[in-house]
Amino acid sequence: MNLNHVEESALIGLGGNVGDVCASMQFAIDTLHSNAQCRVTRISKVYKTPPWGVTDQDWFFNACAEVKTSLMPEALLDELLSIERLRGRVRDMRWGPRTLDLDLLVYGNSSIETERLTVPHPRMAERSFVIVPLMDVAPDRVVAGRKVADYAGKLDTSDIEIASEELTLPI
Repeated sequence: MNLNHVEESALIGLGGNVGDVCASMQFAIDTLHSNAQCRVTRISKVYKTPPWGVTDQDWFFNACAEVKTSLMPEALLDELLSIERLRGRVRDMRWGPRTLDLDLLVYGNSSIETERLTVPHPRMAERSFVIVPLMDVAPDRVVAGRKVADYAGKLDTSDIEIASEELTLPI
């Protein structure tokens, strides 16, 4: 563990629509948990959600996880991007199909805006595919001055379904 940095609670969005997405999300959870500086503490249900942005593509599977970490925010981002690459993620089209998408949604109570990272995630409150699974792990978490549950009440969630697949916490 990094003794110079206290452990923070980070919220991670997981998703994808190419290949065995649930296996990729489980791989991400297991890989994060195997990092000595990360501990996955909660995982949402998996939801099947309509595509957003580019709508002419397969539906997505989405979930959220809470991670306790001593990694600094950009180091955690680097870890997430590395896991995406290990599962074949290629960034060739914005909002396009992907094997695995990992987003750092929230990092403690931090507001971060760098060239590489903006936290809280700037569009998370507009996206039901983020907020619905986030309700499973952190409904009372305050993000940008409001509880996650408050954001949920303002979104159309009618097209979101619980998927039959489940993710599990590593032992």
